[in-house]
Amino acid sequence: MVETLIEDVYARKVYDSRGNPTIEVEVATTEGFGRASTPAGASTGIHEVVPFPKGGIDEAVKLVNEVIAQRIVGMDAADQVAVDGLLHEIDGTNNFSKIGGATALAISIAVAKAAASSFDMPLFQYIGGAFATEIPYPLGNVIGGGKHAGDRAPNIQEFLIIPVGAKSYAEAIEVCFKVHREAGKAIRSIDGSFAGGRGDEGAWAANISDEDALNALSKACDKVQSETGCKVVLGIDMAASSMWNSEKKVYVLRREGKVRSQDEQLNYVIEIAEKYDLRYIEDPVHEEDFEGFSRLVKSIGHKTLICGDDLFTTNASRIRRGLELRAANALIIKPNQVGTLSDAYEAVKTAKRGGLMPVMSHRSGETEDNFISHLAVGFRCPLIKTGILGGERVLKHNELIRIEEALENVKSMAELPSQLTR
Repeated sequence: MVETLIEDVYARKVYDSRGNPTIEVEVATTEGFGRASTPAGASTGIHEVVPFPKGGIDEAVKLVNEVIAQRIVGMDAADQVAVDGLLHEIDGTNNFSKIGGATALAISIAVAKAAASSFDMPLFQYIGGAFATEIPYPLGNVIGGGKHAGDRAPNIQEFLIIPVGAKSYAEAIEVCFKVHREAGKAIRSIDGSFAGGRGDEGAWAANISDEDALNALSKACDKVQSETGCKVVLGIDMAASSMWNSEKKVYVLRREGKVRSQDEQLNYVIEIAEKYDLRYIEDPVHEEDFEGFSRLVKSIGHKTLICGDDLFTTNASRIRRGLELRAANALIIKPNQVGTLSDAYEAVKTAKRGGLMPVMSHRSGETEDNFISHLAVGFRCPLIKTGILGGERVLKHNELIRIEEALENVKSMAELPSQLTR
């Protein structure tokens, strides 16, 4: 009989890809061990849980080592719901403001890893069972803007690609790298002063407009597609909440010093979706504009995925509201937005019941933890968004290649919705 009782819990301060401190937690069971560290976002939604208590990382580490560990030791690591429930009980708030959502997630994931280790199983299989055999497609961030790339970069935060024609994850990510290289060449032809700078997630950071970025990405995709025969489709993350001025009720285009009204923003999104055949559009309007999301779904949702991130923040109650209003047909899953593995799973279940496609996602401030690679497979998410280059991004790609290899005899690429394959 496998022993999964938790024997030890320990936390320490470590650092993310931006050099900012975060928390890492280790959990040991009688027969297993798990370690997890928590990422952080730059463009965050107002409905995300509070990442750390008022005292910051040091207080979070102290809380784990001196308070929370004593409550968790002796519990069954295989009872994830009970452990996550206890974390909510200890915190006692609706947004993890006492112990921090990042603290809770690091504990929650470390417990799941320790349980998987106890059973001598990979995390994806422990979470998803025998039917966790579908490999997601990468949603690659090729050109960056917004909060990820500086004041002279494009207003749109991410210019994305999906290699929908790939037959394996290894092929898919190689195509992403090829497009990234070609996009860099295209940017140099537009901006002679471009020095090859990159943003938080490995995407090119350049002094170019939104239109220039879309043209450069289209050119790069066309070239790589003709060379490899792999179909590649385009997408964007507007991160519109970071552009929204709630007092003046306008979207601020900081690069041009101009503004757009709500209607102008919607019309612009529809216009570029048509012009560049965008198949994926994330956060096209601000995080409280369920109506605007719904209007876009009605207008172009049959041929483009309208994906909510800040709109939903991996929160099941907000997802249910979005389903009632038909405000999206896809959503981002960021476990640190909600605090525990159980909460993230509830968000995925709620989304799938309502016909929303889940996209597993990293954060711009990442760690060397690869748990989202396992969650993408375990939760059966057709897409995974994890940047494109940089050690903390590539290790997640490499882990999916290993998972793909482990599933060699039973794996298949995930089934994609018609908006991506038409």
